[in-house]
Amino acid sequence: MSLRFVPPVHRATHRIGLYLANLGAFGLSQGEAHILAHLATCSPASISQLHRRLAHKRSTLTSILDRLVGRKLVTREVGATDRRTFIVTPTAKGRVVARRVHRHLAGLERAVARRVSAGDRAVFLKVLAVVEEEARCRTRT
Repeated sequence: MSLRFVPPVHRATHRIGLYLANLGAFGLSQGEAHILAHLATCSPASISQLHRRLAHKRSTLTSILDRLVGRKLVTREVGATDRRTFIVTPTAKGRVVARRVHRHLAGLERAVARRVSAGDRAVFLKVLAVVEEEARCRTRT
């Protein structure tokens, strides 16, 4: 049986990474860009929220956040109400970059939405959710 779902998902993910690289001046990795895009609309966010949203391994998420902190794009502080939680907040510079990344990705989404029907989008999202769930169920971490 040839693979029908995974290669197109992988290819599309790679193309999105190349699309994000068009932002060039920021020098963000794909992981950094996705975290900032999320923070553009959902900030501040706990590390647990970011983990649920992006599904990175915790060590990978920590590495990405370390780089963003080092570049002074986000801060990571102990939660005020739960000291076991870390809260990630974009800095002033980070908010500018986050909005730019979010606008860039929103432009891609608008272009895609113009080319497919609402029904197509619903089916696509359903298939992606099933792919993600099946992969999650088969992953130990």
